[in-house]
Amino acid sequence: MSAPQQVPDVLPDEELAALDAHWRAANYLSVGQIYLMANPLLTEPLRPEHVKPRLLGHWGTSPGLNLVHTHLNRVIRARDLDALCIWGPGHGGPAVLANSWLEGTYTETYPDITRDAAGMARLFKQFSFPGGVPSHVAPETPGSIHEGGELGYSLSHAYGAAFDHPDLVVACVIGDGEAETGPLAASWHSNKFLDPVHDGAVLPILHLNGYKIANPTVLARLPEDELDALLRGYGHDPIHVTGDEPAAVHRAMARAMDTALDRIAALQRAAREDGATERPRWPVIVLRTPKGWTGPAEVDGRPVEGTWRAHQVPMAAVRDNPEHLRQLEDWLRSYRPGELFDEHGAPRPEVLACVPSGPRRLGATPYANGGLLLRELPLPPLEKYAVAVDKPGAGTHEPTRVLGDVLREVMAATADRRDFRLVGPDETASNRLQAVYAASGKAWQAGTLPVDEDLDPHGRVMEILSEHTCQGWLEGYLLTGRHGLFSCYEAFVHIVDSMVNQHIKWLRVTRRLPWRAPIASLNYLLTSHVWRQDHNGFSHQDPGFVDHILNKSPEAVRVYFPPDANTLLSVADHALRSRDYVNVIVAGKQPCFDWLTMEQARRHCARGAGVWDWAGTEDGTREPDVVLACAGDVPTQEILAAAQLLRRHLPELAVRVVNVVDIARLLPSGEHPHGMSDFEYDGLFTPGKPVIFAYHGYPWLIHRLAYRRHGHQHLHVRGYKEIGTTTTPFDMVVGNDMDRYRLVMDVIDRVPGLAVRAAAVRQRMEDARLRHHDHIREYGVDLPEVADWSWDG
Repeated sequence: MSAPQQVPDVLPDEELAALDAHWRAANYLSVGQIYLMANPLLTEPLRPEHVKPRLLGHWGTSPGLNLVHTHLNRVIRARDLDALCIWGPGHGGPAVLANSWLEGTYTETYPDITRDAAGMARLFKQFSFPGGVPSHVAPETPGSIHEGGELGYSLSHAYGAAFDHPDLVVACVIGDGEAETGPLAASWHSNKFLDPVHDGAVLPILHLNGYKIANPTVLARLPEDELDALLRGYGHDPIHVTGDEPAAVHRAMARAMDTALDRIAALQRAAREDGATERPRWPVIVLRTPKGWTGPAEVDGRPVEGTWRAHQVPMAAVRDNPEHLRQLEDWLRSYRPGELFDEHGAPRPEVLACVPSGPRRLGATPYANGGLLLRELPLPPLEKYAVAVDKPGAGTHEPTRVLGDVLREVMAATADRRDFRLVGPDETASNRLQAVYAASGKAWQAGTLPVDEDLDPHGRVMEILSEHTCQGWLEGYLLTGRHGLFSCYEAFVHIVDSMVNQHIKWLRVTRRLPWRAPIASLNYLLTSHVWRQDHNGFSHQDPGFVDHILNKSPEAVRVYFPPDANTLLSVADHALRSRDYVNVIVAGKQPCFDWLTMEQARRHCARGAGVWDWAGTEDGTREPDVVLACAGDVPTQEILAAAQLLRRHLPELAVRVVNVVDIARLLPSGEHPHGMSDFEYDGLFTPGKPVIFAYHGYPWLIHRLAYRRHGHQHLHVRGYKEIGTTTTPFDMVVGNDMDRYRLVMDVIDRVPGLAVRAAAVRQRMEDARLRHHDHIREYGVDLPEVADWSWDG
């Protein structure tokens, strides 16, 4: 950012006229997109056939967004700023598309939408039209990183974009409807985590136009002193712009922008050059303009401008109602398009006077196409951190603690380039990842006490007890060209179900846009999982996030269940190297048996599913009598314990053990890129033999994934059945019928002929379950044969 300029009291008349021309042009283009499919320059009287048959879009917020875009252009050009804008207010697509077309980036991205009358006609017709573009700010929109359809996340996205981009100013327009959401309310606290030395700046612009779809908004109805108190309580200094007279608002907005950017420059200079350590109070602009500003004042005798009626389409019967058609033409001509566009439909020079050039344009900034800025993550060789495995099950490790050592090295290796962050809701140490603190502390700009540990104003470990804010930060960080990992308790990652939906949709669309460069994947580590909630109990037991994820676009989602420390390292290494995915890794933090060497783990994870021949009893001369399958660390242990019991009590039985790491492998190859062909599936699971499958989550997911497979009628799945409580680890699996004894009973019940021959063995297994029930209620711990169990295969 160049040196601060003196804040003008009054804009020069020539500059005011140019800003107003740009704003009017953007407003004209916004209205045209909602209504017109022909006659874009009104070169002939408007007729019904010029109007779209289905009127879709949102006018109410567009004039305010156009005002912000116009004035951002002015300061970017005047100050030579690197800038990005997050457009929060819902379906503000017409405004952002209009400005992208005016500045030329839309034509550069889509050459058929030329900056002339023919291109304007295409711009208008494609909006909310079959085969066209959405009504909100979508991935197709140049300069966007934020899907405008679902509200609540604009400010957290803005901060995520600003982290570790010290030269970037991120403007964030927050609609007053969005400001009522819980995620947005929490994200105001992001300023306590923004490092003025290493991070960029966020300039929130709270746009109060007074109404949502059909109701007033809370913040717009607060007295100004109460709103100021709220914003100051959040740690911001408000700057107000209020009005409905364009020239006065332009002058006030220019003054507000200059004041805000001068303050930002001064705060950054104090921290970077003078060593100031006090938490900055960053500016926020409060912009109050009428909803639907400059649109029809009344329609059919009812007020529209400045009311909720301006939210979407102010006049919906234009094709059928001559008075509406007349009003629409008057409205469009009120912007004086002849002054704004030449005879060919190109914007006149005065309209473009405020527009920056090249990558300084908001639609062309590389920060909004983060894959262009992305560098490979410096990941260490896994052998350096792999646990030694002389034979399966000989030792135990806490898998996430082992991963924490790898993440510490990644954090250290990115100390200078600052393009990796670990986020989570106050659970980094709880999830055994605290080794990262040796390389980077926890980001923190608020007050500290002597008892605090690992807080660091320059830290890159992000912890706030808001899953929404963590998710928003990381999405903004990834979308602007960096890497990260989200660590969360398994049960509570559901809080961001809706957010990850939107991110997956974003990724699916961008895969079809050749101009969007791939970004680093959104990686989840879910731990403190359903089977080891010994004291938290039922409230912390929900493994259903993977069900939710696997409903989404197959090309974009991956779900992994590494059964031990080395497989976790292999899966995490793959996820952190990947692009354009959402990777969900479910792994325990409690001591877990080590099953595979690092080389074995790599091969097994590359296959995604495979036979553990050392665990079974088949000899290769005939088909197995039964397949014991597992996915997840605790299910793997129970399956192996069951295999050991079968080896001991039914040694003549041919048992195959299959472990699944990549759960999408169960899908047919035509349904998911990682899916198996029927030939592969039949070879692994056999088409005519019973398969007893112990699964980490809800058992019906496995049935859903495999329902089209041969032999599905022989598939029997055990998993979490929503039976939870505060109890011992083994009692959790007993309560959900996934314990080793129940699995042996399942084998006896399903292998033909065993029910009679092995009745005594089955009774012994049932007796063990009964002994377990009595033992834990007397002693409070699991049976010694369970607590002290080890693999002796």
